Amino acid sequence: MVRKKKKEPEQQGNEELFLALTLLEKEKGIPVDFMLDKIKKAIATACKNNYGNEEVEIEVDPAKGKFEVYLQKTVCEEVEDPNRELLLEAAREISPMAEVGGTVGIKLDTKQFGRVAAQTARNIIRQGIRDSERGQMMQEFQSKHQELVSGLVERIDPRTGALSLRIGKAEAVLPKNEQIGEEGIKEGDYIKVYVVDVRETEKGPKAIISRTHPDLVKRMFETEVPEIYDGTVEIKAVSREAGSRTKLAVLSHNPDVDAVGACIGARGARVNEIVEELGGEKIDIVEYSEDPQKFIAAALSPATVLSVEVSEDPGVRACKVTVPDSQLSLAIGNKGQNARLAAKLTGWKIDIKPESGFYGEE
Repeated sequence: MVRKKKKEPEQQGNEELFLALTLLEKEKGIPVDFMLDKIKKAIATACKNNYGNEEVEIEVDPAKGKFEVYLQKTVCEEVEDPNRELLLEAAREISPMAEVGGTVGIKLDTKQFGRVAAQTARNIIRQGIRDSERGQMMQEFQSKHQELVSGLVERIDPRTGALSLRIGKAEAVLPKNEQIGEEGIKEGDYIKVYVVDVRETEKGPKAIISRTHPDLVKRMFETEVPEIYDGTVEIKAVSREAGSRTKLAVLSHNPDVDAVGACIGARGARVNEIVEELGGEKIDIVEYSEDPQKFIAAALSPATVLSVEVSEDPGVRACKVTVPDSQLSLAIGNKGQNARLAAKLTGWKIDIKPESGFYGEE
């Protein structure tokens, strides 16, 4: 009967270490080599604290479970610093070829590191893991900067109403003021958010996310409308009052493609998909024009515009718009919203008057 040779406790411990590092690579995506480098630095720090010498050589072979530490000392005829120097006679016991001026490696028993050294190593390894995770999170966020992303709602803060979202491997917080009205979002829901900015903070990388940003709607149309994605149709401007109404100005670069029709889709399928995602927010899609009069008239949709008079002063972007009496309230909108969004969309100050003229006006 052949008996298997029992593994030394030290070798078994090393194998456990390599196994733990391999699991770390699989679960957190932190490369084994990166962590081994951190462990080597931790051991060098431990040797400096314990032996007054950070000159160490570390031999690693994960396949054989080999992890050996050699403290390097200079061979001398007379020793002044026993932490860093060794007499020739003692050096030749370790390496028969040792010469004065050369170095020899004294193998250390890792058990000799002691509690403090082990704690130092653990802290540095932990910090290494944190640094790597921060780096990965920063990369993850930067790749999504100014993009539309889908996030899983993991937690809703009962006090502030803020949502904690899982985006890929990273986490981000959607504050209450960046949410659309009363959406009735629940834990476990997937919602789309726009990554406005990415910042490095003391607590790690932070993604500034929003559902109220005008570019959220812009990115949704890019996703939903192939003609926008391929550049045939261009979104020239967006104005938005989140949760209530958005106006979108679009332009076709192909005379055979109707920009507004492409965004609406067959039987309104494309725009309805976005309206549903935004909890019923109304969306007006208008045709962009380089001619301010045409653009302003279109921007006041769904109201009909009879005429647009732009200011004669080229330095003033202001105009007077005339609409049929029956269309006045539609042009102005509830609490002035339609006129306000049209002004934001075009960049022009808009005064609206009915066809019959204001009372007392000549």
